[in-house]
Amino acid sequence: MLYPTARDWHAAPRKRVVLFAMSGLGKTHVSSMLRETGNWFHYSIDYRIGTRYMGEYIVDNAKREAMRVPFLRELLLSDSIYIGSNITFHNLSPVSTYLGKPGDPDKGGLPMELYRHRQDQFQRAEEQALLDTGYFIDRAEQLYGYPHFVCDTGGSICEWVDPENEADPILSALSGQALMVWIRGSEDHTAELIRRFDRAPKPMAYQPAFLTACWDAYLDETGLSPARVDPDAFIRWTYARALAHRQPLYEAMARNWGVTVDASDVATVRDEADFNAVIAAALPA
Repeated sequence: MLYPTARDWHAAPRKRVVLFAMSGLGKTHVSSMLRETGNWFHYSIDYRIGTRYMGEYIVDNAKREAMRVPFLRELLLSDSIYIGSNITFHNLSPVSTYLGKPGDPDKGGLPMELYRHRQDQFQRAEEQALLDTGYFIDRAEQLYGYPHFVCDTGGSICEWVDPENEADPILSALSGQALMVWIRGSEDHTAELIRRFDRAPKPMAYQPAFLTACWDAYLDETGLSPARVDPDAFIRWTYARALAHRQPLYEAMARNWGVTVDASDVATVRDEADFNAVIAAALPA
């Protein structure tokens, strides 16, 4: 690791971390807090995905819907209006809306073939955005003069890596450039994430084999045809399974490539000094 001990971490003139965890455990909150100190560059993987790698897909999809409305079609064809996505660090809805949910088109669902296609697009985009981390570390320092760097990853990072493979290209690149930090939630956190998701289910990205297994199992369990599946019902049914699927992957990433901090400790972080203390406590003395 770049910082073998807590002393090395505290003494480092350039602190670089990659935060990974399920969405909702504080990655973006603590990254934003660090950015606001003026000392840290905040690199959001999801923001990079939505602006650099999937921006055209998102905007073209919105235009496709608008072209179905005669009034808007005429304005678009005459270049009288402009359609764009307003993605920010705290509003990544355009990405999740584009990903969509599989199932009944009358309930906003997508055919599974199209859904898988968009999942594949997202996978390629996230893999590339993760591999861009080194570029942004250099850019943050050389262009803007930031001494410290935090990479705020999406919850699906674990879907595209093999933490048991010492030659994994993404994990090798990230761990060579920054300290990998898993924010570990408790059983209470998991229960709260499930309750929150049940109230407002949002599209997610899944490992292809996991998605196939869940889709097939859901169809078998419900007896529904693909076109009759309620999209929200399916992703609610899948969410707890996705948490259980990801937990051992996160654990292996932390064990083999980084360190672990508890979400309860991250929740107490109020400033840069608090953050540095939490990270130092996860490292050998």
